[in-house]
Amino acid sequence: MFKNKNKGKSMVKQSIFGRIAQLAKANVNALLDQAEDPQKMLDQMVRDYKANISEAEGAVAQTIGNLRMLEDDYNEDIKAAQDWGSKALAASRKADEFRSAGNAADAQKFDNLAKVALQRQISSENEARSAEPTIAAQTDVVGKLKVGLTQMQGKLTELASKRNELIARSKTADAQLQVNDALKSIDIMDPTSEVSRFEDKIRREEAKVRGQNELAASSLDAQFNSLEDLGEQTEIEARLAALKSGGTSAPAAIEQSEDTVDEADFDKL
Repeated sequence: MFKNKNKGKSMVKQSIFGRIAQLAKANVNALLDQAEDPQKMLDQMVRDYKANISEAEGAVAQTIGNLRMLEDDYNEDIKAAQDWGSKALAASRKADEFRSAGNAADAQKFDNLAKVALQRQISSENEARSAEPTIAAQTDVVGKLKVGLTQMQGKLTELASKRNELIARSKTADAQLQVNDALKSIDIMDPTSEVSRFEDKIRREEAKVRGQNELAASSLDAQFNSLEDLGEQTEIEARLAALKSGGTSAPAAIEQSEDTVDEADFDKL
């Protein structure tokens, strides 16, 4: 008996197929560069990808189911064609037997049955042949959908990894900011900084005192030297006056004069 098969089984919606292709080709890094808040965008993208993957999985499963139904119908048509061929052959042989026995009526009857079987065989073969392009197309679609679905799963993994990396980096940056703020606060409030400035002030004052001491000491030395020079000059004047008055001078005075008088002057005396 003939089965009323519906060969126009629905395929996956083009929108799902296009969405899978679009999401699979998405450049995550480019999308993040354009986002004002990458973390929120990643969270939303992860949710969208999961929803689309779930929908795509349902669509792919339905497409695969439709393909398997087409394949089952095709195999049934092939088997039916083989069965009708066998029945046609059996009816033809039976007709030959009746014809050999001189029973023309039964021979004609079985020949007619053979013709009916051959007609149904041809019909089954035509149905199977007409289903082959659809099966081939569905097989190609299923293959592409599986590849796209795998790529979407890979993109989802990439998104999750990017999200986790971004969150970790954000937490690290926040912690570093807190540390930097704490260090700034320590620099402002740390009493040792005031002590250091006070110590510098004391060192400058000590250096100033040392300079003043050196300056004072230098002035005293100059004064004492001046006094010594004045005392020596006074003694020389006194001894010269004594010589002029007929007195004698001490050897020290003579030795002192020898240091400053030319020997030739003594030869003239």
